[in-house]
Amino acid sequence: MKFLNQIAAIPLFSGLAERQLEDLAMIVVDQQIRRGQTIFHQGDEGTGFYVVASGKVKIYKLNPDGKEQILHIFGPGEPFAEVPVFAGQCFPASAEALEDSRLFFFPRPAFVNLIRLHPSLALNMLAVLSRRLRQLVSLVEDLSLKEAPARLAAYLLYQSHQQGAPVFELDILKGQLASLLGTSPETLSRILARLVREGFIESVGPRIRILDKSGLQELAAGVKRLS
Repeated sequence: MKFLNQIAAIPLFSGLAERQLEDLAMIVVDQQIRRGQTIFHQGDEGTGFYVVASGKVKIYKLNPDGKEQILHIFGPGEPFAEVPVFAGQCFPASAEALEDSRLFFFPRPAFVNLIRLHPSLALNMLAVLSRRLRQLVSLVEDLSLKEAPARLAAYLLYQSHQQGAPVFELDILKGQLASLLGTSPETLSRILARLVREGFIESVGPRIRILDKSGLQELAAGVKRLS
């Protein structure tokens, strides 16, 4: 029953009937992944998708020079690698655990059979994929059109919103954050120092306090620039 409740708590499966949740519990593979362990590589066969039960997972690509670009970081309750379930394609990027993590793996053939039995599963997944598409469009826009200070300001505002407070802790290392924002650790450190110096935030280690929310919003929108 505890395991069933854990599956029911996943947003992807919200609103499903108990029988549907029981069917999901029959096919899920419960995995323990160590920090730094590769979950799959770009180009591997897309054998199914995952949901993070606990921990954090990064999705990333390597450019021809071997430089890593983090595309997304997923935490508890979030699914990833869903596209191969529908498309039957290879994984388009690589995945690695950022910390010791517990993952629920749903094999593609068994999950597709469940979709045939329970079409509402497909509707839930399409909703998640639609949100993911909007996030990816926003990421492409940020990386291609916005300067690094605007990208960082947008990220800090997002984290504050997610944690529901003006004071929060960065949940990833600064080097990982730099990769996520498409900049270097040195540039990120300089921008953080300028945000502190100009009164937008306070920063002590990973702890951030937003002091000027409206100013950060203007910075994120490109209306304002750092001095």
